Amino acid sequence: MRFRQQMRPFNESELALAANDRASSPRIVALIPRGEVIRNFVHSGALDEVARSVDVSLFSISTNSELDEVLRNRFGSVFPLDEFDERWLVRFQREILDISHNRWIWSKAAQERWRLRDAEAVSVKQKSKHLLKKAVGCTFANRPGLSFLGRVERESSRRLRTTDSYERLLSELKPSLVFNGSHIHSKIATQAVQAAQWLGIPTATFIFSWDNLTSQGRIMLPYDYFLVWNEALKDQLLEMYKWIKPDNVFVTGTPQFDFHFRSEFYLSREDYCRHIGADPRRPIIFYATGMPNHMPGEPEIVERIADGLMEYPPHLRPQLLVRVYPKDRSGRFEELEKRRSDILFPKVAWEAAWLTPKYEDSYALVNALRHCALGINVASTVSLELCMFDKPVINVGYNPESVPASVLSYADYYEFDHYKPVVDSGAVHVAKSSAEMLSLIEKCIVDPGTGSMKRRSLVDRMFGSTLDGKSSERVAQVLTRLATK
Repeated sequence: MRFRQQMRPFNESELALAANDRASSPRIVALIPRGEVIRNFVHSGALDEVARSVDVSLFSISTNSELDEVLRNRFGSVFPLDEFDERWLVRFQREILDISHNRWIWSKAAQERWRLRDAEAVSVKQKSKHLLKKAVGCTFANRPGLSFLGRVERESSRRLRTTDSYERLLSELKPSLVFNGSHIHSKIATQAVQAAQWLGIPTATFIFSWDNLTSQGRIMLPYDYFLVWNEALKDQLLEMYKWIKPDNVFVTGTPQFDFHFRSEFYLSREDYCRHIGADPRRPIIFYATGMPNHMPGEPEIVERIADGLMEYPPHLRPQLLVRVYPKDRSGRFEELEKRRSDILFPKVAWEAAWLTPKYEDSYALVNALRHCALGINVASTVSLELCMFDKPVINVGYNPESVPASVLSYADYYEFDHYKPVVDSGAVHVAKSSAEMLSLIEKCIVDPGTGSMKRRSLVDRMFGSTLDGKSSERVAQVLTRLATK
């Protein structure tokens, strides 16, 4: 489905004001193509820090009138980020390029994407088209083939472009850098980034998450600069894309973890438990769910865990706190929530429009991590976050009863390239059955210090000194330096 952003049109008075301002200061245009970019770079203060040194204009999606007003008050020039229909040939070339890249890297995550795409083709017509695309894509699944397809796609994108709106706007603003806050899930930003590149304006982007390079398809746009979580991601990026220069990749950490290390987000246990309706005297087990298409039947797993906890004496019984994945809009946990009052389901504070984390959600997540006795999830980034707080982690490595292994296997997720090192480190437990899950829960509650050294070692190895609440400042420093060089 294509989304067409309904935000106010370009304002001529703002353009005039921006034109006057640019004479005295360099300018960065920051693109906000998805809700989580607002958390990472607005809620964290990264763009405010940039604005201390250079002018900042935003091209942004619109989530609600309140947040739109906040952005305008903080950054002045805010323009709509709109998606324009592109020619069939361009869309087709990108799809083939993505298929070819996927088959070339052939990581475990890439294989899972391949399986999901196969499953999405249901009718004879859909299956025929999909098979044809795969056949063409496999032909180019090598470095020379990918390089050729990339050049063809870039040339087609330029010659067959359907709008010059962003070229005209950027020509007026004359930024010295265009920064895309997310290199994935940001098709809506493509035309703006391309326009900058065609005008010779340097572009930068942020590799959004630790699994993106092996699980989220090809980086289509040849950005000049990249900001990444850690050294491992930098090495992976340079190995995968030989045209990227090492000096143009910056390890900043990720601002999404800054909130975890800022004391102003910390609530006392009593206040937090009062907020979620928990008993501060009893341990809390924090279960973070996943996406329905990747973790079908997950409500069954949650309920079996809750059933097992009923075996504890009431005054010692752990409380099961379930954070439903914010992007899961299926409602699949609603029936369980109505039926099981013993399971805590706090409301997740994300705006439905563009799946945008609200500012208060950072308090909820940080304090769930701080005050839980242990955490459970299926191969999630939450495992890393639990380790940051030295909390025991149990991963679900078994299927719910309703999901046969022929459909998918939960255990396969622990072979994914980005997650296997976490399992191999010994920092997390992988429960291979419901019975083992309950046994591990008891073990972690009785002796939470077990595995502490391995958890700390994993965090140190992955993040070094970037878990200090200041990744947003490092991002700002890099962007400012690039804009003023």
